[in-house]
Amino acid sequence: MAKVLILNGSPRANGCTATALNEMIEVFEKEGIETKLIQIGNKNIRGCLSCRTCSKTGRCAIDDAVNEIAPEFEAADGLVIGSPVYYGSPNGTLLSFLDRLFYSTPFSKQFKVGAAVVSCRRGGNTASFDALNKYFTISSMPVASSTYWNMVHGFTAEDVKKDLEGLQTMRNLARNMAFMIKAFADAKEKYGLPETEDDAFTSFPDGK
Repeated sequence: MAKVLILNGSPRANGCTATALNEMIEVFEKEGIETKLIQIGNKNIRGCLSCRTCSKTGRCAIDDAVNEIAPEFEAADGLVIGSPVYYGSPNGTLLSFLDRLFYSTPFSKQFKVGAAVVSCRRGGNTASFDALNKYFTISSMPVASSTYWNMVHGFTAEDVKKDLEGLQTMRNLARNMAFMIKAFADAKEKYGLPETEDDAFTSFPDGK
């Protein structure tokens, strides 16, 4: 059975972001896709130390939720990242988590389907949406889209439940993501994955 890992970057388990993610979970269940929701925003997670220990050990030197969740990410066919908007950006704890998760994990993320979801009262949504999508596009992860940008609006969970277009966007996003996961699985079996070149690493060490 296909599996989607869902990360809630909000510190509130039942807030605005959770309301959007739960709308997706209902669709995934109907599509026969297993989901696992993990709360990230309420954890004590620091940023990357740039120690590069992970390049030798295959795991982060800071032994916390990043190392615990890495196997879940590896086993998943898709990843949904949800976050509230703080000062026009995703939750800081979530960003620290994602920096370390994506950098420290040696396994291929190629063709795992990614989707970013943001919640806000009013503004900062598109900037936060863009920031989250960058984790996918640097990792050969196709990005799932919907019938509007993947966001909901509201100050409380009850507000979000009134955002009918936002919730509709979440349902359509989940359907599109489910289709992509199934289609990529079929294509992988038939054609295999595309070849990936990784020899070039341009850093201009000669200063020119």
